[in-house]
Amino acid sequence: AERAAKGFARFWNDAMGYCFDVLDGPEGHDASLRPNQIFAVSLPESPLTPDQQRGVVEVCAHRLLTSHGLRSLDPDDRQYQGNYGGDQRQRDGAYHQGTVWAWLIGPFVLAHLRVFKDPAQARELLEPMAHHLRATGVGTISEIFDGDAPMTPRGCIAQAWSVAEVLRARLATETLPYR
Repeated sequence: AERAAKGFARFWNDAMGYCFDVLDGPEGHDASLRPNQIFAVSLPESPLTPDQQRGVVEVCAHRLLTSHGLRSLDPDDRQYQGNYGGDQRQRDGAYHQGTVWAWLIGPFVLAHLRVFKDPAQARELLEPMAHHLRATGVGTISEIFDGDAPMTPRGCIAQAWSVAEVLRARLATETLPYR
């Protein structure tokens, strides 16, 4: 556990106030802002300090959070693609370059609960999904959305992990102890 904690500590990018996406890559450390780091806050045990946890939640809220999940890349990144469309090659290229993943709202809500300990505020983050349930694949949640407004739903219209994470997050805002 100590070795894992020490190894994970290398991911913290003090200059940016969030975690590196990749360490020791071909071009060195990659400081791209991506949503993966939200798991370092949302899981039951976090390798980050409370201040680092707050930093991750705040930067993800400010730059990745949308009404329907987290973008897969910061819109200020030169590789960002805000629309998921075109032929198969174009869609594949956009998949992890800005596309919003609905299921990531669950880990974000849990991270928000951990840091701010405000269930009502965290629950508000799920409200757009309640509206989406009545809009596209009635009674279900889409897989992905465009990263740019108006956050058009894309991918499959009924994605089980999107639904499951929204339900899990909603339940967590009502039942979990907030550490």
